[in-house]
Amino acid sequence: MTNANTATTSGWRRGLRAVRHSLRWRLVLVFLVLALFMSITMLASLQNAFTLGWREAARPLLMDYVDHLAHDIGSPPNQVQAQALVQRLPITVSIQGPVLNWQSHPNHRQAAWQVVSPRQPDWEKEKWGGDKNWARLLTRTTADGHTIVFGIDDGAFERRPKLVLFALGALLLLTLLAYLYVRRLLRPLGGIRAGAMRFGAGNFAQPIAIPHARHPDELGELAATVNTMGSDIHHMLEAKRTLLLAISHELRSPLTRARLNTELLPDTIEVTPSRDALLRDLALMRDLITDLLESERLASPHAALQREPTDLLALVAEVVRGLPGGEGVEQALAPNLPALALDVTRVRLLVRNLLDNALRHSNQASRPPCISIQALEGATGQGVEINVRDFGPGVPEDQLSKLAQPFYRPDSARQRSTGGVGLGLYLCKLVAQAHGGTFSISNAQPGLSVTLVFPATQ
Repeated sequence: MTNANTATTSGWRRGLRAVRHSLRWRLVLVFLVLALFMSITMLASLQNAFTLGWREAARPLLMDYVDHLAHDIGSPPNQVQAQALVQRLPITVSIQGPVLNWQSHPNHRQAAWQVVSPRQPDWEKEKWGGDKNWARLLTRTTADGHTIVFGIDDGAFERRPKLVLFALGALLLLTLLAYLYVRRLLRPLGGIRAGAMRFGAGNFAQPIAIPHARHPDELGELAATVNTMGSDIHHMLEAKRTLLLAISHELRSPLTRARLNTELLPDTIEVTPSRDALLRDLALMRDLITDLLESERLASPHAALQREPTDLLALVAEVVRGLPGGEGVEQALAPNLPALALDVTRVRLLVRNLLDNALRHSNQASRPPCISIQALEGATGQGVEINVRDFGPGVPEDQLSKLAQPFYRPDSARQRSTGGVGLGLYLCKLVAQAHGGTFSISNAQPGLSVTLVFPATQ
């Protein structure tokens, strides 16, 4: 019993939560409450108007009709005539007198005005019709001393259960029709939501369908407004991408000439330190431009990869050997990896950025950074996982989700003094996603852990 009560309570809570978070159900409930309130108000108003209006108009007619019924019963009262009236009309007859004492409905509950009691309040006497004079209107005294009291047979006016069920069914049908209509009215909201999610993911190719495009309603106007907003954002992003690509291309030529001129400087004791420092800065600018160009190309929806069968272990070993300080990187490379078809140039750039990022933040760490590669096999298919971890200070938890954003650098341990402009992890994420893989960042305590998964070649 306890489990049943708990399940019922949980069901009610889920229902209330669904109502609170569903515009459709709230509109249906508002419709039902409004319909119920209007029905009650209308019935009460009609009943009140009918009760107040017909009393005075019907009083003479009722008195004349009761006189006619009393005349039919006769004086002295005839029980057979009274019985015939009761069978023909929905009335009750009570006869009290010296000769005849008879009631047509002995088990019938007497009306409030028929009950004579000093304790009975006036408002109870006025319930039936709201008139204190009903006893005088419906009571007649014959010449021989009999009192005849007429009443209404309430049983004849009781509603049958079928009518109640019919009314309940009609209410449920009305509720269903209201729900379907509201659902149809709000159906464009699903398309607007899906379109907004597409725009947020950078897919501007498919606009939101506008319902009733010729004569749009408020939801159609909202869809058109969101389409306009998406188009404006798309144009802004394209303009930004075009500007960055143009600037990057234009910077490459003077940068190459500056590097060439720097290398032609004489190799003397006075010039060599300045020349080496200038070459390092030019190399950083070159890497920045390369990363910037690659990130913009990969962010384009038309990005194309030059895939080929790749020995990932050999590629990682090659990158580690070419990095300054790469000899200290710990490697845990599992053999017999699944076959992978990768864009070698971009994956080499990915591994270099990850290891370079880990080395920059391991200057005072307890251990050097570590790169591990292992095969994965699960319900979604085979794949290869690459994990790069450093043992540095890490970053605050609230900044983890922003690390893969372009040009973002935390303010704490990872400052410009450690190198980098905030494009490395962003570029790694784009390379992983372009290959159909996943990219995630987490605090390893100590240090930062970056995990990528590439699906195996089918």
